[in-house]
Amino acid sequence: MSETRRGGGRVGRRARRVADETETGPVAPAGLSGGAYRPLSDSDVQRIVDAAKTVLERTGVEIHASPAREVFAKAGARIDGDANRVYIPHTLVDTALATMANSVLLAGREERFDLDLGGARVYMGTGGQAVKVLDLAGRVRESTLADNYDIGRLVDTLEHIHFYMRPVVSRDLPTDEIDVNQFYACLAATGKHVMANAYLPGKVKDIRALAEMIAGGPEALAARPIVSFTACWTVSPLRWATETVDILDAILAENLPVVISSAPQSGATSPASLAGTLVQIWAEQLSGLVYTNLVRPGAPVIAGCVPAQVDLRSGSFTGGSAEFALLNAACAQIAQHLKVPLYNSSGISDSKLPDAQAGAEKAITGLAAALAGANYIHHSAGFLESLLTVAYEQYVIDNDINGEVMRTLKGIEVTEESLALDVIDQVCRGEGHFLGHPQTLALMNTEYLYPGVMNRDSRADWEEKGSRDIRETARAEAARVLAEHFPTVIDPAVDADIRRRFPIRLPAEAMRPAA
Repeated sequence: MSETRRGGGRVGRRARRVADETETGPVAPAGLSGGAYRPLSDSDVQRIVDAAKTVLERTGVEIHASPAREVFAKAGARIDGDANRVYIPHTLVDTALATMANSVLLAGREERFDLDLGGARVYMGTGGQAVKVLDLAGRVRESTLADNYDIGRLVDTLEHIHFYMRPVVSRDLPTDEIDVNQFYACLAATGKHVMANAYLPGKVKDIRALAEMIAGGPEALAARPIVSFTACWTVSPLRWATETVDILDAILAENLPVVISSAPQSGATSPASLAGTLVQIWAEQLSGLVYTNLVRPGAPVIAGCVPAQVDLRSGSFTGGSAEFALLNAACAQIAQHLKVPLYNSSGISDSKLPDAQAGAEKAITGLAAALAGANYIHHSAGFLESLLTVAYEQYVIDNDINGEVMRTLKGIEVTEESLALDVIDQVCRGEGHFLGHPQTLALMNTEYLYPGVMNRDSRADWEEKGSRDIRETARAEAARVLAEHFPTVIDPAVDADIRRRFPIRLPAEAMRPAA
């Protein structure tokens, strides 16, 4: 085999050296547009939307006596108090869709981290509420507040994780201390946008106050909301959870961005037919969009479609399947039809370890959602064991997977220059290979994306470096970042004020390198 074919020889080494010295922008930036993958026909989309409206008129939603039910009654919905059912006419749905916000800004601390949700623009990031951590020593343990800070520091360095949704439950804190502390831990760890749920409605004002202190005041936060919320206000099928609706109301009162999330599982809490699950989840979503628009017209609300399935052989949740990929991609297609910003889920694995199964499941589901144009793809970093566990090294691996997904979205640019007719002619009449050609050198860092921990060495080079698999490499990289990267994203004076005002449980000494 020739030197050129093996590794490019002297010319290849020169090309790599030139590329390393070239400063370029991101090859696969956040916010690229999807929409090329359409699992549904246009007529299928319309049939599903029409069926969802029929469900709201015919079956309705279960809402017990509450202020929320009164909101619907005043708007003209039919109320059956004995059955605790609210029947929502299609006219209310159509009005909400015509008047609600079609795009929502989720701001980072710097504009380069902004998320402009809407259309088919794609962003990929972490998800929330795992209760276990697979740590760097290989132990599985309960998740803590410190994990939310440490994972955030890691995510802060990973280019293809575009936002930071609080990933784990702070199981070392009492419920009344979680809300402010989890937002603080995330906001102290990264300049990327932060999202989390709230456990108590009375804590929403405190979270807003915390965010205002960090953002620079009420006006600054209103202009650039650096925090947002998710509210899982439904219990599928088609039941509203009164306590979570109270939290949703508190968020709407503060006019901060909020995701209204529903997560039916086909075959268990929604029909076994995938089309039926899509009908149900969009009936749930439309009921929420009507409500939020009645309470606060034009509020920054994001539809939260997280359809999943159970393995009908065992009844267990499944997040890494082709059906999961199809459902979430279809929701993106429907959201674009309705002109609704969308939060959904992909990049999940049912594997217990960062292994081949995890990589396959994450790539399949993440690519489907992104190609379909889902806006805010959460759970696309770190998650294992059907959302129960996160692993530090998995975030590093998933950063590579997400990068490849985003590069796929970018597509192929076809121009007179990129068709390369003159280049082909020159090379075929000259050296016979393209490695040293000026076009190759010019495009090396703009046309091609290079992974961080996926290995492309020859076997000989790989063996010489210790024959490490991707998990070992990613674990070492995560350990390096956690030892070195302690960003100062909150002004120290502001941090001191925050600690005086709120019972912050993350020790200041845990937020700087070990001596």
